[in-house]
Amino acid sequence: MEALAVRLSGLDSEAEGVVRIVMFYDTLMRRRVDLPALARASAGLAECVAGIRLHGTGRVIRVAPDGRQTSGPPPRASTTAPITLDDEEIGTVWLERPGPPNPLDEALLDRLAIAAATAVERYGPARTTMADPALVELAISSDSDEAARARALRLLGFAADLPVRVIAVRSQVPLDQVGGLVCPARPVKAAPLADVGAILATTVDPARFPAGVRAGIGAAETPDRSWQQARTALRFTTPREPVIGYDQLGALALLAETPQDAVRDNADVAAIARIAGNPEHLETLDAYCATASLRRAADLLHLHHSSVARRLDRTGKALGIELTEPTGLIRAKLALTAWRLLDD
Repeated sequence: MEALAVRLSGLDSEAEGVVRIVMFYDTLMRRRVDLPALARASAGLAECVAGIRLHGTGRVIRVAPDGRQTSGPPPRASTTAPITLDDEEIGTVWLERPGPPNPLDEALLDRLAIAAATAVERYGPARTTMADPALVELAISSDSDEAARARALRLLGFAADLPVRVIAVRSQVPLDQVGGLVCPARPVKAAPLADVGAILATTVDPARFPAGVRAGIGAAETPDRSWQQARTALRFTTPREPVIGYDQLGALALLAETPQDAVRDNADVAAIARIAGNPEHLETLDAYCATASLRRAADLLHLHHSSVARRLDRTGKALGIELTEPTGLIRAKLALTAWRLLDD
């Protein structure tokens, strides 16, 4: 390989140089080299620093012509090319030539990008938590076909025979920290998607979510279905119950599918909306619905149970519901839950 590099450096014919570059990288790919070896070989061939970056993991490899890794902020790249796999850009390769680009630099980077994509597909990504949002979205989107979803999951580091659970998160804690806590035994990947964070994991420990996190956990089905379930479960979370698994919802999940106009028109939901401006009413109702007990609600509110009974009586009259009756409690709990889902 080194002898071929020497011969390439003395080429006079650009066309012949391109052919030799193709042969050079074909040899590397047949030898099944990894990304660091590709960077070293490319730097020696180009006689300048060569770099490889993967978007999904943030991994950067920069190698000098002498084969040693370089550190520090890279200078402006003289030539760049995208790494694409299955029509998706997964990274970038570049050269850091001090002077003007060499006529063969474009051909070299084109072949390096192809070889890098092959190495990524063969060896998979580094075991980091944060991932490229586009790759995560491809894995969990209901619009993705199964082949594209399988490729995305493979690039994210998930084995084909493992179920992947998806978590929808709203968090003041960085997503990588949340992912590392709830799935300490990797693989786990996380990415921000529009208004919510997504975490993909093979196992989830609901008890390990830190404070300041709202999370909905999808069931272990296909990633796209699990993501839909996770988004639904997230809508049901409250400060009192910040982490909810979709399988905990049961028939309550049907409320998320009810048209919002129908929910607003319901008399019990409209009554909840009327009392929502009164913190005492809403706080009392929330505690009572969560516990179904005057005494346990009093413990939550740090009040005497007789005080809670008086509050509950006033709240029930404002709602027009007899809250101490079993049917009234069911109506109030359903109405309160449905009201929270409005415009969520």
